[in-house]
Amino acid sequence: MLQTLLAEGRPLLADGATGTNLFAMGLASGETPELWNAVHPDRIQALHQAFVEAGADIVLTNSFGGNRRRLALHGLEARARELNRLAAQNARTVADAAGRRVVVAGSVGPTGDIFAPLGPLGEDDAVEVFVEQIEGLRQGGADIVWIETMSAAEEIRAAAAAATRVGMPFVVTASFDTAGRTMMGVAPAALSALVEGFDPKPLAYGANCGVGASDLLVAILAMSAADADAPLIAKANAGVPQWHGAEIHYSGTPELMEAYAGLAADCGARIIGGCCGNTPAHVAAMRRGLDAHEAGPRPSVE
Repeated sequence: MLQTLLAEGRPLLADGATGTNLFAMGLASGETPELWNAVHPDRIQALHQAFVEAGADIVLTNSFGGNRRRLALHGLEARARELNRLAAQNARTVADAAGRRVVVAGSVGPTGDIFAPLGPLGEDDAVEVFVEQIEGLRQGGADIVWIETMSAAEEIRAAAAAATRVGMPFVVTASFDTAGRTMMGVAPAALSALVEGFDPKPLAYGANCGVGASDLLVAILAMSAADADAPLIAKANAGVPQWHGAEIHYSGTPELMEAYAGLAADCGARIIGGCCGNTPAHVAAMRRGLDAHEAGPRPSVE
């Protein structure tokens, strides 16, 4: 379905934050978001519904930390496949009732482990971890696998290999810091080179999360200069997090994200959305920005 929407030629709108919005809905600090797929499916579906009503073409499942290694921190590793299946089912229910084509993207985040030889996880073991998660997402009705917030080339390879083994198309996004590299040192151009070597290649790739919309767009500019074949994804945080008393708020307003959406399109992104801090109001603003956008010149870094 994603290929069909991309073929229409218009920029596609992905959804906003999962964790940020679930905290606003009552998720407690230290609680496992993925468990809500089972105990509060109504709340998960309500969040997906809010993003669809805001105009999102793509909704990500509530499964970012749904791999066995991450779930083991909460004693839930035995439920990995089940919780991912439920995550996809919750998103599928909303997408199927939308009255238009909405892509269900199965969110796959990092394991949280450092890879060998510096850490405990081997690449082959990581493939098995991701296969289990992705099989659950497939069983629940996900259209594609959305590999996101990655920082290590080994982990990106493992997740992509797992998606291919399960027979699922996939996309890849990495998270870049203010130095223009991921936590494990991957630069935007290196990500382009990495995914161009995959067989099959991702349907799209790009950047998400990071330190705000402007820094993310710098990464997109670098990727678009690499002239790779796959469409680019920009899914930026709503500004930067700031403490307001005991709560974290993000500095980016809906108006800022509306402007960002147009800039992202001019930077070369074909799929545009929001990550941490982005509410349905931010996504609705990005929808307005994309709908009103007239193509402009390629922005400079400045």
